[in-house]
Amino acid sequence: MSTDAAYRTAADAMAAAGPHVWEDMTVEMALSVMAAAHTGHLVVRDEDGQYTGLVTWDRLNAVRDGSGYSDRVRLRDITESDGPVASPLTTVAEAEHAMRHRRLGALPVVDEHGNALGIFAHSR
Repeated sequence: MSTDAAYRTAADAMAAAGPHVWEDMTVEMALSVMAAAHTGHLVVRDEDGQYTGLVTWDRLNAVRDGSGYSDRVRLRDITESDGPVASPLTTVAEAEHAMRHRRLGALPVVDEHGNALGIFAHSR
């Protein structure tokens, strides 16, 4: 671990959150938004605009390819609301450790009010 990673925060190292979508959006629509935005994830918000989860291209395709899939499946039905997030004050080292431990490709940075501020991704 570098000294830089021990003191820099997730807020210092995060990228823009990317497209935000509503939890009542269908899986098909979310896949279309992802394709148009050339991104591998979407930040999901509730009706109040608060962060409720992150969905990935792989997760959406797995749901769509599942045996119980219908075109009525909404993001609220598949988003894990208790998924891991980082606070803006989480250190880079802590965020990287959490991502390695949980095998995550991206970690949302969410403030104390439930607003998604950005996405932290592994440093390469």
